[in-house]
Amino acid sequence: MAARTDINFRIIINFIGILLMLTSGFMALSALWEIVYPEGVFKAILISALITFGTGLTFFQFTRNYDQKNIGKKEGYIIVTFTWLSITLFGTLPFYLSGEIPSFTNAFFETMSGFTTTGATILTDIESMPKALLFWRSTTHWLGGMGIIVLTLAILPILGVGGMELFVAEAPGTTPLRLHPRMTETAKRLWFIYVLLSFVLMFLLMLGNMNFFEAINHAFSTMATGGFSPKNDSIASYSPYIQYTIILFMIIAGTNFTLHYFALKGNFKPIANNEEFRFYIMVIGSFTILFTIGIFVFEALDLELAFRKAAFQVVAILTTTGFATMDYTQWNEFLWFMIFLLMFTGGCIGSTSGGIKMVRHLLLIKNTHQEFRRLVHPDAVLPTRLDGKTIPKETIYNFLAFFLLYVSVFAVGASVMAFMGLGFKLSLASVAATIGNVGPSLGTLGPMDSYDIIPTAGKWMLSFFMLLGRLELFTVLILLTPSFWKK
Repeated sequence: MAARTDINFRIIINFIGILLMLTSGFMALSALWEIVYPEGVFKAILISALITFGTGLTFFQFTRNYDQKNIGKKEGYIIVTFTWLSITLFGTLPFYLSGEIPSFTNAFFETMSGFTTTGATILTDIESMPKALLFWRSTTHWLGGMGIIVLTLAILPILGVGGMELFVAEAPGTTPLRLHPRMTETAKRLWFIYVLLSFVLMFLLMLGNMNFFEAINHAFSTMATGGFSPKNDSIASYSPYIQYTIILFMIIAGTNFTLHYFALKGNFKPIANNEEFRFYIMVIGSFTILFTIGIFVFEALDLELAFRKAAFQVVAILTTTGFATMDYTQWNEFLWFMIFLLMFTGGCIGSTSGGIKMVRHLLLIKNTHQEFRRLVHPDAVLPTRLDGKTIPKETIYNFLAFFLLYVSVFAVGASVMAFMGLGFKLSLASVAATIGNVGPSLGTLGPMDSYDIIPTAGKWMLSFFMLLGRLELFTVLILLTPSFWKK
């Protein structure tokens, strides 16, 4: 029997409807902050939630009769990409209808940055924003961190056999079957760990005298590796205890959540034997030492302060969280060049961080080493191994293709931004920070600055790069190939 190649758009519209209704619930919850901080945006948020829910309900009702078993890879890619576009489009409404971000382009950019956990902002005075909108802003991070598709799989088992297609399309490269053979159970476990860690962090931040509103916002942003803060200076004004706590949880958020599951079960052997995790910790440690020495020498800070600032910025950039405790654009040029390189790293695969991911870097190093050995011993069988297992050539080719595509998109994107008049440095910095979902970048796009200076066309371009980075390129770009749409 020939494989089914046609696309069932009823399924796609139905799922988008479900996810819009789910999003509207979180949007409505944000309006409750108006009870504590009445700042006149309750009506705008409620209307936005009703519009989102009404649209989702309409989509769902008119397409509710479909066969779940017909959910294939094509539907999975389309559902995930268009769901993220849809929730971003409707997620702009609270900002836009309230008048707090009167430009639709800016509102869309801010919301896309939220859902993709990028953390790039167009706001120039964050603390002047109503608290309810700031909470919605952080909530977009939190929903996007683990993935709204994964959340839906956890609470709506009606998705049935199509769950795997959606999971893989939204979180490419993860290893869900290591937790449970059923996708709904895997999603539940992932979200349980995510929620648990978020509220543990919130509690620890409150122990450090951070108020409840700021604690929950920072917990959402940290666990999502997003970087939105309700404070203009990010984490800079908080105590060393707060900064060290956030460093620890950024590292946790950048770790494969499968390992957290094993840790909660009391099984630490898979963690100790995981090569990617060891490489991840080694890279963090190496760059922290390098930055500590650099800051100590060039910035003349005392050793503890130099270490804390080095560790915070290294972890924030490497895990693509994007928080900051100081304006690193004022550092020595060698140090900010190292920051630029860190934007191309990323945390572990299966984490909430963006970027290229550690396992890809590790396998590239391992495979390159083996290629040198193959040149010397052409008749020898020298497979590339990870965690003691031979990695199939198809996986190596996929990772190499990802590297090539990532670099190509970065180069083309930087060229387009330069054509818009951004200049060489800002063009490279803006694309690296958005496609890597890092957020703050270099130059006048640093951690204490805003993306408001980017021209309108540039903001739409960078929004596209955020989506590309969050869905790891292939999920989005495959929709642009003519062969995808052929029967």
